[in-house]
Amino acid sequence: MATATPISYRALTTRDLAFVPLQCQGEPEEIRARIAACGSSALLAFDGERCVAQLQFRPFAPGTRSPRGLHDPLYWMDFPPETPALPARALALFCYHVGQLEGDPDSRDRRYLGRGIGQALLRHTLLWARDQGFAGVVAKGLAPSWPVLQYMGAMPWPVYEAHGFRAVHTYHDADLRQVFDEMLIGAYGAERLRELEAEVAQGVDLAALAQVRVYARTLDAAPE
Repeated sequence: MATATPISYRALTTRDLAFVPLQCQGEPEEIRARIAACGSSALLAFDGERCVAQLQFRPFAPGTRSPRGLHDPLYWMDFPPETPALPARALALFCYHVGQLEGDPDSRDRRYLGRGIGQALLRHTLLWARDQGFAGVVAKGLAPSWPVLQYMGAMPWPVYEAHGFRAVHTYHDADLRQVFDEMLIGAYGAERLRELEAEVAQGVDLAALAQVRVYARTLDAAPE
């Protein structure tokens, strides 16, 4: 009987740009510049030689503002002005995709879901960040709702908290709340519509789903 190939993990390099999906990371030259400046732009997961998941990141730049709200990758580093001071020389976590084999982040191979790949990506990213000299990691976490997490390419609150992150600020994202109304009229496809309708039928509060938590973790100790 054939044995499944173990999933392996490593940081993105310039050699990967020709075959790794780059959606949400920016133009290739921008990614090359980021790799040259800080060592990488994402932590990748491989099944054999095929990239099957990634957790994107960038060096945190205080005061960053997204030009298009949650519809631009800079959303992940656009923290409200009320957010307490975040660690200096921090790595900011961006989009997270498991099962994305091609350029479309909404097209997922479900064989890779539910296998702990996302949590492993986070663990390896924390180790990589510490080895690169980052003093901390910052991120936005969302409610543990499947359609929300899949649409946004986000990790849920419990995952961050299980890996030593501390919520330093919580806020209501009006743009995210509007996306839910759009989902419920089918603007993001039949699958997203069915998923969110199922949660609404179970009594989920859409305002609660639009709550975003800003997380921070220092790296003065070995990641868990």
